[in-house]
Amino acid sequence: MARAAASTVQQLVLAGVAPAYAAAVLDGNQFSNDGRTFFHVLNVGAEMTVTFQTPGLMDGLAIAERTVVVPLTTGNKMIGPFPPDQYNQTTGVVYVDWTRATDVSFAVVRK
Repeated sequence: MARAAASTVQQLVLAGVAPAYAAAVLDGNQFSNDGRTFFHVLNVGAEMTVTFQTPGLMDGLAIAERTVVVPLTTGNKMIGPFPPDQYNQTTGVVYVDWTRATDVSFAVVRK
């Protein structure tokens, strides 16, 4: 299977936002990133790890991928923002990988 289509980025507003969540896909997800984007993970199953790929370079050296452990059952993590020069693919999206996708959802919000 292929990486899931880009997820919708939802705009934060002063009145608040009730984010819409999408299901994690084991083959990976992606989202548009302008450097003001945050990724909210909800996990209602076993502990898992989410990885954000880093195709960028710093001083000509590869940047280590960002991994975040999301605890079991009550896992709720807000991650970001993502500097575009470090996280964006050439298409302007960030690639997200999961150690498992069952019982995991996420929302992408922009400040």
